[in-house]
Amino acid sequence: MIIDLHTHSTVSDGTQSPAELMAEAAACGVDVIGLTDHDTTSGWAEASEAVTRLGIGLVPGMEISCRYEGISVHLLSYLHDPGSTELAATVGAARSDREGRAREIVARLAEDFPLSWADIEAVCEPGATIGRPHIADALVRAGIVNDRTAAFGELLSTRSKYYVTLPTVSPIDAIRMVREAGGVSVYAHPRARMRGRVVPEAGMREMIAAGLDGIEVDHRDNPVAERAELRRIAASHDLIVTGSSDYHGAGKPNLLAEHTTAPEMLARLVRAASGASPVGVSV
Repeated sequence: MIIDLHTHSTVSDGTQSPAELMAEAAACGVDVIGLTDHDTTSGWAEASEAVTRLGIGLVPGMEISCRYEGISVHLLSYLHDPGSTELAATVGAARSDREGRAREIVARLAEDFPLSWADIEAVCEPGATIGRPHIADALVRAGIVNDRTAAFGELLSTRSKYYVTLPTVSPIDAIRMVREAGGVSVYAHPRARMRGRVVPEAGMREMIAAGLDGIEVDHRDNPVAERAELRRIAASHDLIVTGSSDYHGAGKPNLLAEHTTAPEMLARLVRAASGASPVGVSV
């Protein structure tokens, strides 16, 4: 089985609708796909309908924006109850914070470049969770940068004078909320040093003590030399190990199923959940 548990659609910062993403996954031979848009579950229904027609499996999820002692943390939540009050309220606030932050970044950029909020809206799907990738797309469309990679390397980097910090929840609190919502929490790309500082092992131990269920080990942003250590940590705490593409369509170079999850790990993940159910997945 080919299992890719981390992808994004136009509901957040991907470039394909949930249905288009599911169709591409099927065309690429993916057997089970995870949809994990940022801080939202609004793509679940469309994706579920699509995979039912296409004959592949879907693991509905979400990527939650967190911060641990000033360090950005992305927490994947799988198969949680999307109506769980505290978690839904928290990610709802995060979406609002993302838009406020995006507006501030655009205001700063507009002092030096011909960019407006209307330019951002022009590259977003209605209701999408707005983030820096949309600003990057607007910068590309305006001819200010060549592509998203250039935008993030320069104008939208954490070192840029245009950067604005995103207010976020602690991963410790997020892990608790995911568990209370019947979901399964997986720490996404924990050694992605190219994105900035990473959580030290002491912080990861704190997350594990809080109830973290798994670690995304096989991901292009985790240096190959550090993946064995991540596997050791996972084995020593009996955590689920996943591998994923973090696919964003044309927005990033990541390819569907460039990293995958073992079937036995998917089975563990599904058995651990009590919130939502996967679609077309039998374990």
